[in-house]
Amino acid sequence: MTKLRNMCDIIRRAPITLPPGATVQQACESMHQHRVGAILVTNEQHHLLGIFTGRDAVRLLAEGRNPAHTHLELVMTRSPIHLPPGHNALEALHVMHDGGFRHVPVVDHGQVIGVVSLGDFRHFEHAKLDEQTGIWERL
Repeated sequence: MTKLRNMCDIIRRAPITLPPGATVQQACESMHQHRVGAILVTNEQHHLLGIFTGRDAVRLLAEGRNPAHTHLELVMTRSPIHLPPGHNALEALHVMHDGGFRHVPVVDHGQVIGVVSLGDFRHFEHAKLDEQTGIWERL
């Protein structure tokens, strides 16, 4: 049987973070530059305050808000669900599946250490999640 990877094995780089006072335009520029789908919003101590994703940007534009004048603190998802680094990949996929989102911040003792996205997972974890979801749906 294949061993499930833990969160630290999946994190591929330092998270892209911005302060809550940054604008949506700055966040979108940063996401584009770093080729990521989410920005973690943190304070000076690197504690997680929120998350801003591409989906949030689309919603904001659809509402007619100006990204150059809208601060992240007004449109971010506050206190997002996060996991500690010791959790495994399947647990992260369950969280994403159940919550309907694509990114999970990884926080260790209050400090943001990374973010994992749906795209970071390989076939094995997806297949295992599909198998387990099917089992629960039949119960």
